[in-house]
Amino acid sequence: MALLAKETLCTTHLVEETGARQTNLSNHLRVLREAGVVETEPCGRFTYYRLRPDVIARLAGQFSDLAESARNAADNKRACP
Repeated sequence: MALLAKETLCTTHLVEETGARQTNLSNHLRVLREAGVVETEPCGRFTYYRLRPDVIARLAGQFSDLAESARNAADNKRACP
């Protein structure tokens, strides 16, 4: 995702940069798109992807809260029935 933070890229660019297979990359991008993390822009026969900074910022806050909860709960262990 760091690549998408710097510029808007199509799957061809992402395949070249990451070495991932196109089908695998497309599946991951679909999940990110459905989650609202990336948005798309059609351009001819290509689709360009870019991160949604507002969503990334909100997720960062939620991950920070989650990390704090995990730190506080490190010694909490629920008993098995």
